[in-house]
Amino acid sequence: MSETNPDLTVNAENQTHWNQPDHRRHGFHNLHRHTRYGLSFRANCVMTLQKRMDLRIADMESVHRLTSLPWFSAMAVVRGSDVLFERYAPSFGPDRPHSIMSISKTFINLVIGSLLEDGKIDLGQQIAHYLPWIGSGYASATVQQVLDMDVANDYSEDLGDLRSTTYAHEEAVGLRLPADPTHEHTMRSFLATISSPDTTNRTGRADYKTANTDVLAMIAEAVSGRPMRSYLADIADAAGIEGCLYITADREGFPNTGCGVCVTARDLARYGSLFVRRGKGIEDRQVGSASFIERSLVGGIPMGAPRDWVRYSNQTNTDGRWIGHGGFGGQYMLADLVSGVVGVFFSVVENREGNDSNYHVRIIKMLEEIGRLDFEA
Repeated sequence: MSETNPDLTVNAENQTHWNQPDHRRHGFHNLHRHTRYGLSFRANCVMTLQKRMDLRIADMESVHRLTSLPWFSAMAVVRGSDVLFERYAPSFGPDRPHSIMSISKTFINLVIGSLLEDGKIDLGQQIAHYLPWIGSGYASATVQQVLDMDVANDYSEDLGDLRSTTYAHEEAVGLRLPADPTHEHTMRSFLATISSPDTTNRTGRADYKTANTDVLAMIAEAVSGRPMRSYLADIADAAGIEGCLYITADREGFPNTGCGVCVTARDLARYGSLFVRRGKGIEDRQVGSASFIERSLVGGIPMGAPRDWVRYSNQTNTDGRWIGHGGFGGQYMLADLVSGVVGVFFSVVENREGNDSNYHVRIIKMLEEIGRLDFEA
């Protein structure tokens, strides 16, 4: 006798059990356990942190408001080796990994930057040059267009439409059971199905698609001859994470860099510090490119309202001062490259679609404000 896996079953609205409003909080706090396939990484050395609480942060009205909401899970603010602020929901804790969803995309900024430094990739080259098997949805687009979410194709990330392509993408990375039990997509086979009569994005705004990140990860493997898991191991070591870096994967073990990472709040802050240090990790381990990070601060295209003061650039968000990214469900990481402050916020939006754009703006504005505080040298 058998029954389908209860965490990964899909309801009549096309939502997986772990991602339904009543179960999403538990799902985000335990996604590293729910996914069908996954990898994990631990650093050989840990970046040491010490508490040096800055009570100005604790006194901020925005911090009071956002950390008191029922959606809140965790918040950590780090500068160098100092923990300036830390708070956790009663149902969570400092040693608990949390899904960071699309903050995972920033890993690709470090990977592509390294490939540029090594002369292994041309950002002006078309995707088909590196991935001859790719479908029309990406073949004629350039690497730079994909980096900046500047591609038009039939992949839809409309979270309000529970039949949009992003939910089918979940099947390829083990976040839901396959609709057809006799055929389960891998990342490669899924990406090849994306099509377009014209990949030119004429909206003037970022056209956000998680599949873009996975295309870039495939290119990284193709041009380097290294598996993506090796890059992730390097990044975990450079960041000096204390716990495990978990990441979901497809059936073949290809990691889901688009939205698959789960880490603790402190470890995400350790990781964000890599951007402050321009890709240099502990023990001088270089995993990104300083020049590419600087280019990311000035490049990109505007995001849509209500985040239209922010640009999407090289798999990051930026306003020219900070680099960061948000995650589906209510996460954000912001690294202020001027003050050196890294702010991390975890929460779980419990509405139907798991998204609230205005709520995300409030988180970004709070982290921006913290980054601009006057800190001692």
